[in-house]
Formats: sequence, structure tokens, C-alpha cells
Amino acid sequence: MRSGMPVAEPGQTVGLLGGSFDPAHEGHAHITREALKRFGLDRVWWLVSPGNPLKAHGPAPMAKRIARARAVMDHPKVVVTDVEARLGTRYTAETLQHLMALYPGVRFVWLMGADNLAQFHLWKDWDWIMQNVPVGIFARPDTRLAARGARAAEEYARYRLPAETARLLPRRMTPAWCFLDMPMLRLSSSAIRARGDWRKGDTDSR
Repeated sequence: MRSGMPVAEPGQTVGLLGGSFDPAHEGHAHITREALKRFGLDRVWWLVSPGNPLKAHGPAPMAKRIARARAVMDHPKVVVTDVEARLGTRYTAETLQHLMALYPGVRFVWLMGADNLAQFHLWKDWDWIMQNVPVGIFARPDTRLAARGARAAEEYARYRLPAETARLLPRRMTPAWCFLDMPMLRLSSSAIRARGDWRKGDTDSR
């Protein structure tokens, strides 16, 4: 195993929540706690990315974002990690392929908000992700209808698990995905940046 990589044992289920976390906030923590509970996951890894290929402007420095993320999400089953920087991957599909090779026997679940589902078909090799990794999706305010009309949701409609069977997702044969429709906190990283509460050098401000 490469130095600095998270620990996972064969047979464990690990949720992966990727993003720039610029900055991390209680909404990310809320999604993570729900994922642990409703999907019955053993662990969740926050994959703090070097940068989002779909965004024009780069994020705050990695060390600052990781420090903030660890302050926001202090949980024994959650690991905040710079896996993508260590692996040298830029796209989610590449990251997943590397992790599946590095951790044989570990069942990974890709976690994302419903806003990402709406644009999922724009991701590089998105269909490979759907066909090879279970996907858990969380409703966010004002995104439920757009997500349900998303191309990925339509093309993989017959592989969707009912919300009441969400705990089956991690060990389900792929393709498999589950949409959890629930009240969400109205928080976003862009809103935090817009009001000037980030990039001021204070990694603990929330």
C-alpha cells in the first residue's frame, strides 16, 4: 500500500465523497452521517480533490481545505484524504479504477448530491462509473426534479434501488444506484465563499 493512503480491509464497505471541499461545511457532514447510517457503510472517505475539471477557477490550497474538512467532520468512521493528489488522478473514473485495484475485496460506493446527478453525463467515463460502482445519491434543496430527469437517471432507471432498501446498495451487483430524498441543509461552498467567510486564512471559521 502506498504511504499515506487510508486503510481498508477486504469485505468492508467504503463510501467515497469527492469534491473540492472549498470549503467543507455542515452539509457535507450531514450527507456523510446519513450515508453511514442509511447505506450501512463501514467507512466514508472524503476525497479532497486537487481541482474540479468542470470548474474554471482553482480552489484554495489543499492543506487549508483538508484542515477545514477535518475540523468540520471529526468522526471515527470518516477519513479526510488527498487520495487523488497521491494517485495523480484527475477524473473520478480514474480514481475509482486505481482504488479498486489497490483495495481488492473492498466494496466502494460513490456518494454525491442530486445536483451532481443532473450533470453526471458530462463527467468523463460516467457510464463506466455507473456500470462498475454502486452510486448513492442525496437530494439537495431545489435539485430533486432536475435530478430525476437527468440522463443518467433515465438510462439506468431499471437499476435504481428503492430508498427503503438502501442498505443493500454497497453489496449489490452493478449497475446499482439509490436516490435518498430527504430534508437537506441549505448550505453550499459557493455561498460561503460569496459572503467572504473563506480564503481569509482562518481554517476554522464556519
